[in-house]
Amino acid sequence: MTFISTRIITADVPQLVSFYELVTGIAAVWGNELFAEIPTSIGTLAIGSDKTVPLFGVGSAEPAANRSAILEFIVEDVDAEYHRLRDHLDEVVTEPTTMPWGNRALLFRDPDGNLVNLFTPVTDEARAKFGAAAPR
Repeated sequence: MTFISTRIITADVPQLVSFYELVTGIAAVWGNELFAEIPTSIGTLAIGSDKTVPLFGVGSAEPAANRSAILEFIVEDVDAEYHRLRDHLDEVVTEPTTMPWGNRALLFRDPDGNLVNLFTPVTDEARAKFGAAAPR
């Protein structure tokens, strides 16, 4: 089995796609006006319209209702990303903070309220876990 993607259901696909294009620096690949993907080297962030929900089962997903999942992206320098993005973020949950498990993390919410974590491994153990190089 191979994990391939995470899909967010939203009522405003263009807004959410633009937000994640800004965050990741990756251009979306659009399937149509109801669906787009942000492809990364590890997996894909898919963004689908709430209009597609009936195809899976009426009421099976609800936009802007997530309070349990966190989308996580490893970045080279979380502090630099914070400075780049902070004027575009409506809600910063945690400014860059070094966590007990060795990652320096920035948590914020996307326009639909989903929690996003950008992090940089900063301890030897965390860098080894993610195959990240030591800072220069």
